[in-house]
Amino acid sequence: SGLVLVKNPHLDLMEEDVLYHLDLGTKTHNLPAMFGDIKFVCVGGSPNRMKAFAQFMQRELGLAGAGEDVADICAGSDRYAMYRAGPVLSISHGMGIPSISIMLHELIKLLHHAKCRDVTIIRIGTSGGLGIEAGSVVITDTAVDSSFQPRFEQVVLDDVVVRSTELDKDLAEELLACSRDIPDFPTLIGHTMCTYDFYEGQGRLDGALCSFSSEKKLEYLRRAYEAGVRNIEMESTAFAALCGLCGLKGESCCFHLL
Repeated sequence: SGLVLVKNPHLDLMEEDVLYHLDLGTKTHNLPAMFGDIKFVCVGGSPNRMKAFAQFMQRELGLAGAGEDVADICAGSDRYAMYRAGPVLSISHGMGIPSISIMLHELIKLLHHAKCRDVTIIRIGTSGGLGIEAGSVVITDTAVDSSFQPRFEQVVLDDVVVRSTELDKDLAEELLACSRDIPDFPTLIGHTMCTYDFYEGQGRLDGALCSFSSEKKLEYLRRAYEAGVRNIEMESTAFAALCGLCGLKGESCCFHLL
């Protein structure tokens, strides 16, 4: 049907669904009127970056008010920022799996309550590259964990639930085709490794703690590369798992900084 799915029977029993961290709710806002025609959602870590992206989309789509300031729909909350440019929603998600998962739970419920159809969601972010040229863009085919496995482990009560992290392959190929029209930076499809931490989890030698040698780090990164990993970040497994379970066509595109 193309509808965004929520898989929570408790929601039907609630008098109001409050999206706490987005400062929105089913009683306080007319969500179908505000968001019912949204077709694309782009998410990224930084509020400033997502505001700039919304302004860029306003110009690209030739919308009224292009070049002017855009309003933060979630201004009543200081957790996330949300901007709109026509059928495109631009939302910040902060850093790491806990932050993006909270935002995605509420975003998915928002799209469900708004009765949105055929929504495509794309994570646009930065990452560390592995064996690729600086300035490259990696389009993720599969998000993998620190053992290079395509899985996301979510603790639910005291159970560890394992979820698939496959992303939309057709969308990845479509984005790669689009990149051929923009020759300014190399673009490739590869696995993205998602870690729970920026320092120890990514094999960095400059954190407050480090229990491994530079040789051990390089050997681990070599194994990651051989497993198909081309970039490393901190959100993709949760992003892929939630999108897949809730019927959102999702993809992740990361600009490789170093």
